[in-house]
Amino acid sequence: MFGTLAAALLASSAAMAQISDDVVKIGVLTDMNGPASTPTGQGSVTAAQMAVDDFGGSVLGKPITVIVGDHQLKPDVGSTIARRWYDVDQVDLIVDVPVSAVGLAVQNIANEKKKLFITHSTGATDFHGKFCSPYAMQWVFDTRALAVGTAQEVVKRGGDSWFFITDDYAFGHSLEKDASAVVTKNGGKVLGSVRPPFATPDLSSFILQAQASKAKVIGIAGGPPNNTNEIKTAAEFGVIKGGQQMAALLALITDVHSLGLPAAQGLLLTTSFYWDMDDKTREWSKRYFAKMNRMPTMWQAGVYSSVMAYLNAVKATGTDEPLKVAAKMRETPVEDFFARNGKLREDNLMVHDLWLVQVKTPAESKYPWDYYKILAKISGADAFGPPDPACPLVKK
Repeated sequence: MFGTLAAALLASSAAMAQISDDVVKIGVLTDMNGPASTPTGQGSVTAAQMAVDDFGGSVLGKPITVIVGDHQLKPDVGSTIARRWYDVDQVDLIVDVPVSAVGLAVQNIANEKKKLFITHSTGATDFHGKFCSPYAMQWVFDTRALAVGTAQEVVKRGGDSWFFITDDYAFGHSLEKDASAVVTKNGGKVLGSVRPPFATPDLSSFILQAQASKAKVIGIAGGPPNNTNEIKTAAEFGVIKGGQQMAALLALITDVHSLGLPAAQGLLLTTSFYWDMDDKTREWSKRYFAKMNRMPTMWQAGVYSSVMAYLNAVKATGTDEPLKVAAKMRETPVEDFFARNGKLREDNLMVHDLWLVQVKTPAESKYPWDYYKILAKISGADAFGPPDPACPLVKK
């Protein structure tokens, strides 16, 4: 009798556990060789695989596999890979996807195919705003959180006049717009801006215009490669030594590492994650370092966090059915080495605390990758703000 009961229970459990094609497949769609490859790239692949390995390599008795694609920062290439992965390779979840244009293109495919997509390195607020989707999640940051976090805290500290060096594409414009609104709201002034094209080789004239503005704060509104080249050029021109502050609205620890502390010292920035913040961040980051020989960016740490959250939701629901898994992820608080006070909202934005940091001087840094002084915690509610009513998922 007991044998029959046990068999029945096993059969029932197997019937309840519904894994499509008997494997959970995660695709890391990233930039493997271009300008985003250091803060994402192989490091994101490694982070995803670490999550799978730490989870045990299987869920509900089915294997978990990780595959890799290089979208070369091209929306058409990203769309083609995503379509093939969902249609042919039976990928259940796509992660990472640097550059907003590619992320939004992949989001369209995820919507069409009704499959899950979690982005970590796409910052456009439209992702969870007017283009929000029940199938697509934004896990690490958006342009508003970084811009608001940095601008609000810097203005509080007396940095009440700003001049922006803004990358001349949608991501840079969004950063400047969000930061400018916060500066003026908090009683500061925006004295002007310049807009170098993407990957401008000589940024001297733009730095000189910012320096001549006499603004207390020069806001760097853009990503690699311009942001690091602007910071380096500003150091050569003695901007910080001259009394002006540099605030990067997007900068990653790998950017600081490549610049070196003599050039990056004094830089202000907001981040979702810092490897040396506490025992939990150090434990995971040192394991990551052993595999990659560098510390993780917030994007790479976020990949691990989201993959682990996804696998736990699959286990809890007994299925990889996308909407059921997403619903479970929204029910479950995110509190791990990556996120503090994390919550996946109804608009599929994962809201969590951020940190305003300042890059240390060479004298202040005591060991390798000891780069940041934490100046302030910024609550997720303050940084990300309320859900955008333009998102159809938001209850009116």
